[in-house]
Amino acid sequence: MHPATHAKTHPDRAAYIMAGSGETVTYKQLDERSNQGAHLFRSMGLKTGDVIAILMDNHPRFFEIAWAAQRSGLYFCCVSSKLTAGEVEYIMKDCEAQVLITSPGVGPVLDEMPALLPGVKLYMVGEARAPYQSFEAARAPMPTTPIADESAGADMLYSSGTTGRPKGIKHPLTGSAIDAPNALSMMAEHLFGFRNDSIYLSPAPLYHAAPLRWCMGVHRLGATVVQMEKFDPEDALRLIEKHKIDVGQFVPTHFVRMLKLPPEARARYDVSSMRSAVHAAAPCPIPVKEQMLAWWGPVIHEYYAGSEGNGFCYIGPHDWLTHKGSVGKATSTELHIVGEDGEEVPPRTEGTVYFGGGAPLVYHNAPEKVAENTNKHGWTTLGDVGWVDEEGFLYLTDRKSFMIISGGVNIYPQEIENLLITHPKVADAAVVGAPDEEMGEKVVAVIQPADWDSAGEDLKAELSAYCRANLSHIKSPRLFEFMQELPRHPTGKLYKRLIRDAYWGKEGSKIV
Repeated sequence: MHPATHAKTHPDRAAYIMAGSGETVTYKQLDERSNQGAHLFRSMGLKTGDVIAILMDNHPRFFEIAWAAQRSGLYFCCVSSKLTAGEVEYIMKDCEAQVLITSPGVGPVLDEMPALLPGVKLYMVGEARAPYQSFEAARAPMPTTPIADESAGADMLYSSGTTGRPKGIKHPLTGSAIDAPNALSMMAEHLFGFRNDSIYLSPAPLYHAAPLRWCMGVHRLGATVVQMEKFDPEDALRLIEKHKIDVGQFVPTHFVRMLKLPPEARARYDVSSMRSAVHAAAPCPIPVKEQMLAWWGPVIHEYYAGSEGNGFCYIGPHDWLTHKGSVGKATSTELHIVGEDGEEVPPRTEGTVYFGGGAPLVYHNAPEKVAENTNKHGWTTLGDVGWVDEEGFLYLTDRKSFMIISGGVNIYPQEIENLLITHPKVADAAVVGAPDEEMGEKVVAVIQPADWDSAGEDLKAELSAYCRANLSHIKSPRLFEFMQELPRHPTGKLYKRLIRDAYWGKEGSKIV
């Protein structure tokens, strides 16, 4: 199914409602505006397989642009609105986007982008300012009927790698019709219980893979999305009661923040309409999930997957209660735990998590990353470590190459280390994740100063400012600590586990 279909069957149903402003866009409006957007893209000379970039906050026009690209056979690369100008520039050039569409809410970084992107067509929704053209004004005269050569486009999302720069996930276009069956929509309907008349709460930024794909999946079903401009725990509860939300997709940090509300605030709202609360992005701490199940009832569903789409695990609330801590069993793909010798290991033995029989890994301009994460059996991995029990339930025990998951967002240490090592007062640097009650993990930078006498609060402040000037704030370390010498092998390999484990209370681990 497709929004174009629902525009015919229930044109006046809300496709989405912006939670803060209350702005409502019906399926008829979404269909017409996405058609106009498709005509605009063709008028720019964009053809099937070309790329546009969307650099926006959760703005009402976001879905209209994404669906316009989808029905034009284009890739739409959704870029985090929290990145620095240099980080955006890298992604724009790597994906070869010909158009950038942004929104005023992204902030000052927009003033830096035009000089960095010569030749790229620049548009802004809302109150556009030069040199950005008004997207709505350019779209307005375009026909509301479909373009002649509709075909299904796709998202192109960036997943950071442990070796620094993010990598684009760009699956080949199928050339299929715009309403061709969609795996996520079918899964939402048959596995998670989403319905044509569901009201879906989306609390997260749309530039992330899961919120974007789940919302567009909901639109394929013909249901209504309630899109939060920004997450607030009590506001989320208010929206559930107000709109009788029955389905939603969350990350564990959302649960943590809702659970931290005063008891009287939590009791103030009726959440009994919730039938299916889906969560992913990071393993949910057992106590947090226990409390959510006690509060919301047996409606909490969990899955484990990556933007790459190579595998999928699922666990429902009843199975979780008898397999606490598991992220589920593989569905539609094979799950393999592989030891250091490259062979599968027995149940309850730790190893690298691989999937077989799923979609192949596809990293744009990075064949070496594909090769690195594909083994001799043709199985592929996201780099996570875990084990399975005798029933095939997966338990994750480590992060991919010490990736940090903070508030459900993947943060990769190498990029931060690469920046820190360029500072003249830094001899060596290691970045790890440390436990954080609210965010799950926080970014910690352990620094070997060039001059040990400089170690102190002034250097911490200087390095913090340096990071914030060159990285998005979510990547910038929240804690700086010093070591006289980082634990490196003579070959240069950093024993990062010795550093990381010290923060997680592992026996025998300490910062030396």
